[in-house]
Amino acid sequence: MRFYHRYHLVWSTKYRYKVLLGDVRLRVRDIIRGVLSSDHVHMLVSVPPKLAISDLMRPMKRRSSHKVQREFPHLKKRYWGCHFWGRGYFSTTNGAITEDIVLRFLENHIEHPAGASR
Repeated sequence: MRFYHRYHLVWSTKYRYKVLLGDVRLRVRDIIRGVLSSDHVHMLVSVPPKLAISDLMRPMKRRSSHKVQREFPHLKKRYWGCHFWGRGYFSTTNGAITEDIVLRFLENHIEHPAGASR
């Protein structure tokens, strides 16, 4: 089977806290292997057609959250409830994504965090 399904994924830290700095940033980059800003991650992935993006994102966010909070205990004070990442994510298959589209998603995430994955 041949496929070329590439997705641009973006998700943010819970409450958009700017915690992806210093040692935390380096460790998250090692775990995720994505491009980081201080409060969100960009990742380009190739996914087989039989795998839903949600089935990729759920364990990736859960496992990375647990690792980061275990290795950086000071984050647990800020992220009680074991949720390091914000709810939802943005994904697109279009290679012509602009920075404006990503910024609109991130702004919407601040205003409506529960509906960010719409």
